[in-house]
Amino acid sequence: MSTVAMEPRILTAKDFSNENEVRWCPGCGDYSILAQVQKVMPSLGVPKENIVVVSGIGCSSRFPYYMNTYGMHSIHGRATAIASGLKAARPELSVWIVSGDGDSLSIGGNHTIHLLRRNFDVNLLVFNNQIYGLTKGQYSPTSESHKVTKTSPFGSIDHPFNPLALAMGADATFIARTMDRDPKHMQAVLTRSHQHKGASFVEIYQNCLIFNDGAFEIFTEKSSKADEALFLEHGKPLIFGAKQNKGIKLDGFKPIIVDLDNGASIDDIWVHDENDFYKAQILVRMFDDPKMEGHLPRPFGVFYQTERPCYEEDMQLQIEEIIASKGKGDLDKLLRGKEVWEIA
Repeated sequence: MSTVAMEPRILTAKDFSNENEVRWCPGCGDYSILAQVQKVMPSLGVPKENIVVVSGIGCSSRFPYYMNTYGMHSIHGRATAIASGLKAARPELSVWIVSGDGDSLSIGGNHTIHLLRRNFDVNLLVFNNQIYGLTKGQYSPTSESHKVTKTSPFGSIDHPFNPLALAMGADATFIARTMDRDPKHMQAVLTRSHQHKGASFVEIYQNCLIFNDGAFEIFTEKSSKADEALFLEHGKPLIFGAKQNKGIKLDGFKPIIVDLDNGASIDDIWVHDENDFYKAQILVRMFDDPKMEGHLPRPFGVFYQTERPCYEEDMQLQIEEIIASKGKGDLDKLLRGKEVWEIA
């Protein structure tokens, strides 16, 4: 009996969508993020059955319902902890964590920093809309100071988190930022996140048109985007502007804007290096208020990446070494411990 070798079927974005009704508010930025993730998935070369999406609680966390992969809608702030356990037990899986700024930086903040420092090989997508959307418009850890919301009627007096600075402080090995209204850029960042071996932290600016509409409009609108958004490319100078005539130069450790049409030299412009830890610290702090005169543009792209061992690999290596030296364990003996006694 002859057998015919079957060619593996080429997957498309439709293979990663399902028949569940997508229940976000019409116009929500989450629709774009969902579409870009579904478009990227077929290009990753990972079997669909080996992809898992884990979410916490919030508008963003409905994500697993709309992905035709394995997934889990977990509990508030704990998606990172659950994903860590999954990756430790099944290191061959491609694990994606979907969370919001409240879910991952407030109740789940401690879990987020420990996931990053342990360096599990997972992808953490933080949808940042600078508001609590699901619970109807309270200020979040990333809401700007003086933000008037239902829980801060006279303006928030909290100092907001800078998510990428937090990730740098937790020693994340891949740090990036993108936005819901730039599909091609988001697809490129998601692909880079998957390619990186280690914990990837991706902040996605996401518009909540109901409770915080236009929070990132200055970076996404055609009339202002070129002058307000700085797109990072490894090995290329930091140039921006509608005419690509503005650049970022370092004056010591201070970034300043220079005009290439008014005497500044291209040779003096800061050249982006994704592997430079110290300059990445400066980049993540380029977080000026867009309403402030003379402010710096907001960077987007891959800020920093480095390599170090992944937790799940070190754990497996440790287990193998212990079994080799001590043999397989005895659970009953372990439970009894060393302090036991017999009753005659």
